[in-house]
Amino acid sequence: MLLHGARQVGKTYTLMEFGNEHYKHTAYINLETDPIANTWFEDNIDPGRIIMLLESHIKSRIIPDDTLIVFDEVQSCERALTSLKYFNENAPQYHIAAAGSLLGVALKRKNYSFPVGNVDSRTLYPFTFEEFLWSQCEETLSEEIKAGFEANLPLHPSLHKRASDLYKIYLIVGGMPAGISEYINTSSLVTVPGVQNRITNDYIADMAKYATDSEAVKIRAAFSSVPAQLAKENRKFQYKVIQKGGGSSIFGEAIDWLETARVVNKCYNLTTPEVPLEVYKDYTNFKLYMCDTGLLTMASRTPQEIILNLGEADNRFLGAIAENYVAQHFTAREKSLLYWRSDSKSGGQAEIDFVLQEGADVIPVEVKAGERVTSRSLSVFVKKYNPPYSIRISGKQFGFENGIKSVPLYAAYCV
Repeated sequence: MLLHGARQVGKTYTLMEFGNEHYKHTAYINLETDPIANTWFEDNIDPGRIIMLLESHIKSRIIPDDTLIVFDEVQSCERALTSLKYFNENAPQYHIAAAGSLLGVALKRKNYSFPVGNVDSRTLYPFTFEEFLWSQCEETLSEEIKAGFEANLPLHPSLHKRASDLYKIYLIVGGMPAGISEYINTSSLVTVPGVQNRITNDYIADMAKYATDSEAVKIRAAFSSVPAQLAKENRKFQYKVIQKGGGSSIFGEAIDWLETARVVNKCYNLTTPEVPLEVYKDYTNFKLYMCDTGLLTMASRTPQEIILNLGEADNRFLGAIAENYVAQHFTAREKSLLYWRSDSKSGGQAEIDFVLQEGADVIPVEVKAGERVTSRSLSVFVKKYNPPYSIRISGKQFGFENGIKSVPLYAAYCV
């Protein structure tokens, strides 16, 4: 098994917990911090030889079926990744899980012999709001939300308020496990940004470690520009926001690095919202969202009190935070991030935040930060393309009226 994901989403913790729960023993090796283990793969990567060296290193027998072998930060050792192919073909009795924070970046930079067809690849994402509810012992509320989504029926006002309040907290805490742990341990939001800042600094350190000096400068500049990009009325990514005269030739690879490292989520413009949507992507026009909304809130320095008083606030950036939140949840559900923008010649600009494909249908999704939901853009899209229904994610309760399925922001994980 190969587990991908951004740094600090909990890959190592998850694999170790899995090993503790389902195996008698777990043999853990970090290939980034253990230089001795790295040398095992320099020459012969015969599984029998690797197992012998691993047993000597951990001073314990590795018994098939009883031991989970964990190769962490596998992107640091090219031939360790290659060895998975030979374990699967020649020694399938051994259970191996490998994890990599920057595996995608490493694969693009080196000539890895990827074990195609020999690994089960999975991606771990930051906590969704549903998982955050579980961390708050709110499993019953989570189920009530799902029931309301399926039936298009409003929740009891007390449940709606509880879910809305927790949603606001989630916008600040985000889905990174360290941030959630800090909130649980302190019952306070005050120290959470400090934890998030350390995570961001880890990302920046990776940029310096896994890129050349000139590349790292560009990657950091592109990454730092994301809040400013989302603050614009037209949130389309513009290179000039990073640097005057900037273009894809200068910053294209930097943005590719950020996406491959799963630090950002890329949302492409659709030239035509028709099935299949994937073939109508405009790769030159896109938006960038942060992989975690809590990190965006911290990076933008949005005051916590503005988010906690969301119902009373009239702050334009709250719309960007809500969009980022929905993008994060669609990504966790492994949905393609796509948006639509009308031709300005057709009487004013109209834009739909997200467009989903549901079988042979195209479903527009509009996101509003609060309860004011009037929108010309959705009317333009419906009139032009006649979708079977539309989705509006906002501060309003569940419901279905005039062909619009109303989904509260806290229920984005249900879509």
